[in-house]
Amino acid sequence: MTRVSVAVLDDYQDVALSFADWSAVDVRADVTVFRDHASNADALAARLARFDVIVAMRERTPFPAALLARLPRLKLLITTGMRNPSIDIAAAQARGVVVSGTSLPNRQTAELAWALVMATMRSIAIEDRATREGHWQTTVGRELVGSTIGIVGLGSLGSVIASWAQAFGMTVLAWSPNLDAEVAAQLGAEAVGKDELFERSDVVTLHIRYSDRTRGLVGQRELELLGPNGYLVNTSRGPIVDEDALVAALRAGTIAGAGLDVFGTEPLPAGHPLLSTPNTTLSPHKAFVADRAYRGAYADAVEDILAWLDGAPVRVLEPKEKS
Repeated sequence: MTRVSVAVLDDYQDVALSFADWSAVDVRADVTVFRDHASNADALAARLARFDVIVAMRERTPFPAALLARLPRLKLLITTGMRNPSIDIAAAQARGVVVSGTSLPNRQTAELAWALVMATMRSIAIEDRATREGHWQTTVGRELVGSTIGIVGLGSLGSVIASWAQAFGMTVLAWSPNLDAEVAAQLGAEAVGKDELFERSDVVTLHIRYSDRTRGLVGQRELELLGPNGYLVNTSRGPIVDEDALVAALRAGTIAGAGLDVFGTEPLPAGHPLLSTPNTTLSPHKAFVADRAYRGAYADAVEDILAWLDGAPVRVLEPKEKS
């Protein structure tokens, strides 16, 4: 039997092969792991042209139709998770490429979001740097108890945040385009309009899916409503926030600070304005990067490869129907 070539992409920590048992795949395929990220289209196409199977880690490497057209050998494209808007699934299917997903729980994303809520309101990153530089108690933190949190998107992640916020004694507001007030109330949240949420909240955390409709959802107006005592946390997707407006707001003191795990360009390039903005806690898109999540995702990727080799692909993703 002809051996196939498998590429595992963007394995920054070099852990993909240790988080699952790849031995059954090794018998039938040659596996190459890439730890670095290739963003240049020509370089990426040249790198991946020889592979029959590609395992992508979430949306780190997009697969638009133009790139898929330059991968003549590709027959199976695996994404960790069961949803990946950066893959043109219809274009893949048109080229005879199977797109499979994996399990990938999201509770760990809520955990990191909550860590950023606490870190921003208590200025942990600022005080860490100051202490290392020989300073002592340079800021006055904000208590969570008695504060108001605004949750944009009260779905599976937002509802977890709502429960934790209540445990910390916070008032919970929520907004999303189709939020039902009764559902929000059952989760201990008050459904309000978007403007009211930003105006009343001490901290706003984003848990809404990225789409054409939510691109730039948070811009200058929303940041001005949040005000000089308000904080913004984003663990959803970078383009949901107008980064230019956010940089300007942070530098001008329009808002008190921000905790960010996602960015418009990833990895965040050297010299990016957010690297020098004040009162900003940055995390390198690690909300989903946790041991149990990785074990499940890579184990399922192995299962996807073996099932495809046996002619019976599993967890096959279909194009999203347009309304």
